[in-house]
Amino acid sequence: MSATTALMCAGILGAGLIGAAPATAAPSATTPSTTGNELSGKTVFLDPGHQGTAHSQNLQRQVDDGRGGTKDCQTTGMTTVDGVPEHTINWKVSELVRSSLESLGATVKTSRADDSGWGGCVDDRARAASESGADVAVSIHADSTSTATDADKHGFHLIVPTLPIPNAAADAAQSEGGRSASTLMRDSYVRAGFEPANYAGVDEGIQERSDVAGPALTTVPLVFVEMGNGSNPDDAALLEGADGQLKHAIAISTGIIDYLLGAETASAPAAATTTTPTTTAAAPAAKMTDTAAPSESSATGTGSIGAPTAGRSALSRLLDSVSPYVQTFGVDGLKGLATPENVSSVSTFAQGLLKQILAAR
Repeated sequence: MSATTALMCAGILGAGLIGAAPATAAPSATTPSTTGNELSGKTVFLDPGHQGTAHSQNLQRQVDDGRGGTKDCQTTGMTTVDGVPEHTINWKVSELVRSSLESLGATVKTSRADDSGWGGCVDDRARAASESGADVAVSIHADSTSTATDADKHGFHLIVPTLPIPNAAADAAQSEGGRSASTLMRDSYVRAGFEPANYAGVDEGIQERSDVAGPALTTVPLVFVEMGNGSNPDDAALLEGADGQLKHAIAISTGIIDYLLGAETASAPAAATTTTPTTTAAAPAAKMTDTAAPSESSATGTGSIGAPTAGRSALSRLLDSVSPYVQTFGVDGLKGLATPENVSSVSTFAQGLLKQILAAR
């Protein structure tokens, strides 16, 4: 059972279109459904960080760092305390995000085609993102603080570049759209129950750095997400497992949608309170729900943690409503909903993913 199946199943549940799921509470009646074209005309560039081992590239070759210096072409990425390579985690989460965005009509371009070969130097990936003309680019990574277990440092964070950036086009993209998209991604992660990192000078989920080349070389708005600390056992468990990868993918997809669609119009459905499903045993509740009205500060990328989130569309709240089901049932608990009979009855959001999984059986 793949995490893609789980996202499809979660989409069914979130849209409230399957009534036969055992021992579940029906989602709120105000939860919107999808048409599959909400993101038509939007382009997203996904960069699953690092690359597989089937390449012969020189990772130490020096390339432009975007600030007048050079840095290594690429790094191997971290390995979790359980021995899972970062490049594989990034790839699996990115594929889930790609599937969800494409099922909603977006055009998705990626920096690498698989998890075995080469994905390009850091400057190559930035160039590809810029040339894609994407509305937003998202670089997906996971962090590490030690080669051994580090139980004290944990959490996600978003890397933003120190401003100004020498390249005027990159500076404009990252100081405006990039900051806004990063803040919205941070907010999405917090709503999904993830805790901001408590290390490396991270301030409310945001870390400012001048030594990361990608943002300084990319001329479209860029989000650089570090999903968690692979040296921390709890963070590593989420990064390694299908349930955790799905949870990360939903948070990333929702953050992207918040940025792409912006504030809903007055005619859009009212905000729906996230309903946590119930079972015969006590179901774990989501750590945070989004029921507050939007705030202008977060829409412009200057909001802080705890402030109501601005610019949220009904579609992004639909994805938010998925998370409690995943948290309660997990991937295995959702397996029974993936049947051929469901293809014609589920929302468009789920149809593409279901068809993919059935074709692969």
